[in-house]
Amino acid sequence: MTLGFVLMCHTALDRARQVAEHWADQGCPVVIHVDRRVGRTAFEGLKAGLADCPNVGFSRRYRCEWGTWSLVAAAQAASEQMLADHPEVSHVYLVSGSCLPLRPVRALRDYLATHPRTDFIESVTTRDVPWTVGGLDAERFTLRFPFSWKRRRRLFDAYVALQRRLRLRRTPPHGLVPHMGSQWWCLTRQTLSAILQDPLRPDFDRYFRTVWIPDESYFQSLVRRCSPRVESRSLTLSKFDFQGKPHVFYDDHLQLLRRSDCFVARKIWPRAERLYATFLNLPEDESGRADPNPGKIDRVFAKATERRTRGRAGLYMAGRFPNPHWENGKTAGPYAMFQGFGDLFEDFDDWLGRATTVRAHGHLFAPERAEFAGGGRSYAGALSDDAALRDYNPVAFLTNLIWNTRGERQAFLYGPRDAGAIADFAAYDANARIFVISGAWAVPLFRANRDFADVRAEAARLQRIESAQIDAYRSIHAQARVRIWTMADLVEAPMEPLQTIIEEVGARAGRRLSEAPRMVDLTGFGQFLQTLKNQGMQPYLTGDFPAEDATGRPPVQRPKPYLIR
Repeated sequence: MTLGFVLMCHTALDRARQVAEHWADQGCPVVIHVDRRVGRTAFEGLKAGLADCPNVGFSRRYRCEWGTWSLVAAAQAASEQMLADHPEVSHVYLVSGSCLPLRPVRALRDYLATHPRTDFIESVTTRDVPWTVGGLDAERFTLRFPFSWKRRRRLFDAYVALQRRLRLRRTPPHGLVPHMGSQWWCLTRQTLSAILQDPLRPDFDRYFRTVWIPDESYFQSLVRRCSPRVESRSLTLSKFDFQGKPHVFYDDHLQLLRRSDCFVARKIWPRAERLYATFLNLPEDESGRADPNPGKIDRVFAKATERRTRGRAGLYMAGRFPNPHWENGKTAGPYAMFQGFGDLFEDFDDWLGRATTVRAHGHLFAPERAEFAGGGRSYAGALSDDAALRDYNPVAFLTNLIWNTRGERQAFLYGPRDAGAIADFAAYDANARIFVISGAWAVPLFRANRDFADVRAEAARLQRIESAQIDAYRSIHAQARVRIWTMADLVEAPMEPLQTIIEEVGARAGRRLSEAPRMVDLTGFGQFLQTLKNQGMQPYLTGDFPAEDATGRPPVQRPKPYLIR
């Protein structure tokens, strides 16, 4: 049994020469097609380098372009020359100049000898392939594509749109069923000659001449008419990324290529010296190995594709910044946001740090500066407390903080006064735990020594902001875990909400809530809210807070008992 190779190349001619010599030395005829765009000097140099290999020939040259008929015409011409010049050839293997044999020729011969009448070519119908990229699958066979997709993209798109508008359709000739698959195949002499000598070939060539990317469908479709047995897989290892571009193999893929057990791999980096030195010098007795099984390494490629497209949870890279809502997790870990607690309780962040295992910060988005835990000017990952740097991209500031402190849960204070609109971001982040005391923004206003007209205007502004934030927290699309109390409810019975917070954020081992944070003095606060109402501003987010009588004393109420466990 004799195996012949049709080698299609347009770059890295020195590597193509090495591979052609390797196969020719093993007794395999080689016919090389060199793209017509390659300069004459380089072409003549390749011919001179292979002059001492009598079983290496060169076919008629075509100017080849991706996605056009020229690639099929070049393969036809080289295959016809192979069949005519080497009548002893029983199988023809189509490869590219960037291909590299992974196993000895003897192993490939033995494998084909056990499948003497089998054609190895990927050939599936359009409805069965999930990997077409670019929006054209069945339409590539029903529309015409006379214009180059790469050089004349506007004409290409305009002509496709025109055909769709006019509802133009064409059908394959003589009942041919279009199939698709990898362009790299290994066909028996009988099947290949039947395709090239088919009396209906002029009709088929005329049809496929205006099919889009015909090199992935011409032989794949016609083999179904001529072959007694089609093994719908390629013996060449070729992997593609999510954009339909081929993976390039480098020196560090050596063990990966070995595990595939494939006979040929594409696409090899031309400067992968280790790969070429290793696989072009394999011992001939290395033939008793398993069948080609690229599925053995599919897991590696699937993981690489997922890492490339989704990245790591909560990591944003400048070189691969995700589109909005395409990120793989908004943040890298859970964190807690406390809204209103810093207004109602004194030193709430210090108390939270003592009572839980979280790293408790102050107002990270305070207008003046980021209030990091411990009062430092910078934090993990060289995050600066500078407000201008932080406010340039508040979301990036938060996501960087969470990423840089993986393994340690962060917590911080927030409120409607803070800069950086992160409320919406946090509401749609599944890692966020949001605790809100609505209306607590009124406490600093109550304690401030300011003109009441200014206080009223500021109260209205803060209430509008917090109302919009709460709407985001309560959205049916929100993914954060949110708990909201009105200020009136929390002041009346603070221990139960505080115990809930401790349990959800993370209490220290074996410790129950035994102390509550100190609440600010609210004497006169009810009258302050009533004055706001009298001035026409309704502070509804505070809840039903009791007003005080004319003497300044609050109405007598029976306190609710609470239990400290």
